[in-house]
Amino acid sequence: MIEDNFNERPKHNSRIESVNFLKEQIVKAEKLGNDDYVNKLEEILRIINNKKYGLVWEEHSEKVKEEMKSKIPVFVEDKSKQINDDKGSEQYNFLLEGDNLHSLHLLEKTHEGKIDFIYIDPPYNTGNKDFKYNDKFIDDSDNFKHSKWLSFMEHRLSIARKLLSDNGVIFISIDNREGYQLKLLLDEIFGENHFAADLHVETSAVAGPRRYAAIKGSVVKTTEFVFAYTKGSNKIMKRLLYDGIKGFDTHYSKFEKEDDGTLISLSDRIKEDPKLVQQFTNAGLKVDMPSLNKLVQVNPIIKNWIHSDSISKHIFRVGDKLNVLDDDKKSMIKADKVTKIGERYTTLNKKGKPIVLFRYFERLGYSDDYSPEYGERTIRGNLWKGFSADGGNLSSEGGVKLKNGKKPIRLIKQLIKSSTCKSSKPVTILDFFAGSGTTGESVMELNSEQEGKYNFILATNDEVIDTTFQRMKNISKRYPFNLKYFKTSFVDKSDFPGTSLEDELIEYVAPLVELEFGVDVSNPGIQIILEEEQLDDLLNENKIVQNSTIFIVPDVFLDNNQKIKLMNLNVTINEIPNYFFGKDMWS
Repeated sequence: MIEDNFNERPKHNSRIESVNFLKEQIVKAEKLGNDDYVNKLEEILRIINNKKYGLVWEEHSEKVKEEMKSKIPVFVEDKSKQINDDKGSEQYNFLLEGDNLHSLHLLEKTHEGKIDFIYIDPPYNTGNKDFKYNDKFIDDSDNFKHSKWLSFMEHRLSIARKLLSDNGVIFISIDNREGYQLKLLLDEIFGENHFAADLHVETSAVAGPRRYAAIKGSVVKTTEFVFAYTKGSNKIMKRLLYDGIKGFDTHYSKFEKEDDGTLISLSDRIKEDPKLVQQFTNAGLKVDMPSLNKLVQVNPIIKNWIHSDSISKHIFRVGDKLNVLDDDKKSMIKADKVTKIGERYTTLNKKGKPIVLFRYFERLGYSDDYSPEYGERTIRGNLWKGFSADGGNLSSEGGVKLKNGKKPIRLIKQLIKSSTCKSSKPVTILDFFAGSGTTGESVMELNSEQEGKYNFILATNDEVIDTTFQRMKNISKRYPFNLKYFKTSFVDKSDFPGTSLEDELIEYVAPLVELEFGVDVSNPGIQIILEEEQLDDLLNENKIVQNSTIFIVPDVFLDNNQKIKLMNLNVTINEIPNYFFGKDMWS
């Protein structure tokens, strides 16, 4: 246990000592009349006291980080909380209990460069008992509340960057209290050129107390940030998302007649159909584009007609001139007719010049809104609207309650879906501020919808772990999956002098093997070999099965007889890497 007199501000004290030392040297130099030396020392003092460009904060030490200097974090499995509901799969997901800095330290051994997607929803540092630093809640009266939060985040985000694959992406939810500081911190850790997005997510509406505040003159906050960073390309959108558009875009005012391809006005096409005209008449409207926009929003007959494939493929909007066509292609284009050249639709304007046409059919599809509808839609940018509508379901999502910070499943699903490719290759998702476990449920829903092949690792502290685990049990009833539950524990270096420390740490290799490879070592097809005698016994007793996998520590050497036996059994051999605990033993 770290002592009660733990120093949170070592950098501050070191700086004070350095500044005082310089001041003493300046006084001595002045007494000696060494003006040149005085000037140089004063310049050094000025540089130390000057603020640099960018994020400046006083780094604070953290007990859980200092603890790792004398104690080595390890994982211990709680077998009573193992979930085995997917009988047809040997793949496991993982729930890690303990301080997430310790979990990240261990994940660095098993998953460096292997995580495809990270989502975190860290404490927002509201001052309302949502952020604890060194076992104390930080409130608004703490003069170092921002420095402590940034120190806390810097320790964890630095490891998170190492975990990301070259094509991986991390998303971080935050609001305006720490959002601007966090952006600068992320620029330092990931590099400004790896900034991918600052999403503005509409999380609440101007209603209730917010409406009252707005009436009184306040600008009410209705959005939060989601920052996105990468290690590689900042072009992260693998699958586009769409926002629905109400009504009808009246720029699409041209219609290609079905019989001869002649371009007429859309209004004239509607007038040719008495049933359609009757809908306008019943609504007291004349047949024109503004009236069509109104009717599409309220009249299902008009809406279904305009959105049908057979009609929408013949509706066009006039675009700009085409100046890049060669003479042969220009000769193909006829006035008042639609001509398709390559992937583009064209016609001639009144001056006989080629112009591009945009087809209405391409504007239609299902949206990714809270209530998806077929209709006009637009590609979503960094404004993610409408997630306040999900708020009404938050309390029931996952069958668990969480006082603060629960995020909508739809948000996490769309972040994952849009930034990962749909493929048969497994995609590993990490959330090290797992809270109520929304990320885990989002992953399983995406799997059930066949949007990809995902597995998850969730890490959270012991204060909310019961909530997280209960949610995992709840969702496994709907989407059966397998899960292992690990707790962080410690090996005190002082208890194991010399080589005995290595022997002790070997006992904790199994959870790391399971975590890295997503397997269960209790499976007869998986064996961990820690000693040569153990391998002999397993072979002699025929306990190594056909087509199995064994993991061997580097100190175990196979003789020719063992190699032949394993080869005949078609056994896959994996060496347990030294990096599991090597650094810990010698640091």
